Amino acid sequence: MTIKRDFSGSLTVENVQTLATKNLKHIPPRYVRPELESDVVSTDESLEIPLIDFSRLLDQQFACEELAKFHAACQDWGFFQLINHGMSEEVIEKMKIDTYQFFKLSLEEKKAYSQLPNSVEGYGQAFVTSEEQKLDWGDMLFYITLPVHGRNMSIWPTSPTSYRDTLGKYATELHKVAVRLLGMMAKNLGFEPEKLTNMFEIDGYQGLRMNYYPPCPIANKVLGLSPHSDATGLTLLLQVNEVQGLQIRKNGIWIPVKPIAGALTVNIGDVIEMMTNGIYKSIEHRAVINSEKERLSIAAFHDPRHGITIGPIQDLVKDKQEKYKTIDYDEYLRQAMTTKLDGKRLLDNMKVQAGVKRISDKWELE
Repeated sequence: MTIKRDFSGSLTVENVQTLATKNLKHIPPRYVRPELESDVVSTDESLEIPLIDFSRLLDQQFACEELAKFHAACQDWGFFQLINHGMSEEVIEKMKIDTYQFFKLSLEEKKAYSQLPNSVEGYGQAFVTSEEQKLDWGDMLFYITLPVHGRNMSIWPTSPTSYRDTLGKYATELHKVAVRLLGMMAKNLGFEPEKLTNMFEIDGYQGLRMNYYPPCPIANKVLGLSPHSDATGLTLLLQVNEVQGLQIRKNGIWIPVKPIAGALTVNIGDVIEMMTNGIYKSIEHRAVINSEKERLSIAAFHDPRHGITIGPIQDLVKDKQEKYKTIDYDEYLRQAMTTKLDGKRLLDNMKVQAGVKRISDKWELE
């Protein structure tokens, strides 16, 4: 299989980690977000995203109860924290250490893994599509980790020396968790798990993004990551340190996600919302910045294999209206990679408009 990488890259911008060390008196205008002044952030300590116990999902004694909680989390929240996921604590802790050590390298050392032209992989920023758009207060390192034959090892760091081995083990274990969650989603929705899992397990894609958000003296004026829903299938996020920063938007209010030691934060992506015909929903989220402490995280995006079409699974449609188009997955990716982060705009473009009906895999005006 040919691995497509030419989905267009991101414009080169200044390294934020270096910018943050300059003892700035004024934040460069491209980072300043005036809209933050009017955003409403919840202060209700009791308002938290659901907590799902993976071990209970696998235990016949508790599976029914936990599957119901899992279904509600996917349907009503699109986000949850996953505990007792079964991943090796040693692998997770080593992944955290190696990620931290990478971002502590000098800028010149990190630049050895910079994004290449017309590529989304490498070190830098993503989704910068114009010289005018606002910028995020953060740097990232992104690469395809699965399938194995899709790896571009030239951008996999060799420092720290254990990094590549650690990353390979982490990616493999995480992928197994993601596929099992997808199978349980299918079970909850009443169709054969293989109809969903086969698209992700057999040559399915996993991309890992290491995020570094430096502190900012005027933290309430900048964003680490712009509001967006993930264009992928299923995202599993690991907090490298315990600094809070992730927020989700529910009912017009931003809700902080409190990190739980040892947990993975899981969220539904746009692809799953399309496949489930809107039963399971992706949700807007963003990253805010701390004024004193750096924040690091690792986001793993799980996608179906290339060469297929994506759209509502027919078992879930039957006599119901299809809410989303069926589209070639490579074309969907092209659109996703060339669209700046902007709420759920990409998914809105995938919706079936009123007055349009499906004829085979095409859509025509009624």
